[in-house]
Amino acid sequence: MANFEVIYQGELRCNAKHLESGSTIFTDAPKDNHGRGEGFSPTDLLASSLGTCMITVMGIEANRMKIDISGATLNITKTMGTLPRRVIEIGIELKIPDRNFTDEIKNKLIETGLNCPVAKSLHPSLTQNVQFQFVKM
Repeated sequence: MANFEVIYQGELRCNAKHLESGSTIFTDAPKDNHGRGEGFSPTDLLASSLGTCMITVMGIEANRMKIDISGATLNITKTMGTLPRRVIEIGIELKIPDRNFTDEIKNKLIETGLNCPVAKSLHPSLTQNVQFQFVKM
């Protein structure tokens, strides 16, 4: 059974549907690759997947430790390379509310984020430049 259904709409655009929930995602090719850049590109989704996976598994670990990291933010950048055209670097800056966490808790959260399933699924030649900041919010 399929988990997703993707329909190519033409003009370098796709609609992807998550079959279990019915949620949809629209993609468009970026302007620098013949598209209009009016939505996430597939490589944008790749970079976003890394960041959201990190914070999701950190949230799971936070729940296990009975701490709250809600309000955490991520800024994500993606760097493209050529020959072949591919993502060569994903930069992620995570800002996590510091609610007087111990160094042990902070280190466990960082370790958890860096070892998320998406991070471990990406090719080792793709640079993952991740910065964690625990900030008073």
